[in-house]
Amino acid sequence: MKKIYTLIATAFMIAFCGCAGTTPAAEAGMKVEKEVATYKIAAYSDLESTKSKLTGAGFEIVGTYKTDSGTSVLYTNAQMKAMANKENRGLAAVGRLLVDDERKQISIANPIYFGKAFMQKEYNHATSAASLSALEKAFGPSKDSADKWEFDGLAGYHFMVGMPYYEDMTVVGEGATADLVAKAKAAKGTTAVVKLSDDRYVAFVSLDRRTNGFVKKIGTQNGEILPWAVLIEGGKAKALSAKYFIAISYPLLTMSEFMTIATVPGAVENDLKKIFK
Repeated sequence: MKKIYTLIATAFMIAFCGCAGTTPAAEAGMKVEKEVATYKIAAYSDLESTKSKLTGAGFEIVGTYKTDSGTSVLYTNAQMKAMANKENRGLAAVGRLLVDDERKQISIANPIYFGKAFMQKEYNHATSAASLSALEKAFGPSKDSADKWEFDGLAGYHFMVGMPYYEDMTVVGEGATADLVAKAKAAKGTTAVVKLSDDRYVAFVSLDRRTNGFVKKIGTQNGEILPWAVLIEGGKAKALSAKYFIAISYPLLTMSEFMTIATVPGAVENDLKKIFK
């Protein structure tokens, strides 16, 4: 969060909030802006037109999910899956965009922003940049969202000292990979289960309706944060810490806004554990 934190922040604030970490400089020769937009905003098209544009651009649509302001669309392609088919990197295999019927716009989760955050030292700029280029060609000129973060800080992002990093995932289930996949597929509201290899899948599951309500409080414009992603590999079902994923998806939130959803991280974990118990 782009704020100056005081030394007298309450213990509650410290328990939930945070700031960015530091990471090595951008890869040599890589042409990226110092600050990278979290989302790219394109002209509005309805859901069916959006799906047609995605498939026309060479993407596979793996699922859609109704949000409070429109529909979240999940997509992938062979290059994205190959890039992310590594331990703890599978979440980068699937991109997200929001058909925002309320604001009459398309909000695309920037593949460069989330690619760098999720792939970290294994980030492949060629793949992420190619995905963004294909999306912008399909949807026309786009503008940067107000939400953004420094590129060099994305790989080591965390919200505050003591707060979780990308790699601090929560294990929400254990067992044979096939059994965990079966539980994900059987869960009510599951949008997609994407196979990356025989022992690596990414599932997109629905949280409890009350848990999902946090998006209304902090901004439906970034509603593609839902459905929640779970990485299944090595006999474990793992999810990003909600404190991490919400923060990196909403990098402009204030402390007071975070305080309004203080119970959400625990609720997310409980909802996911119910699915994989």
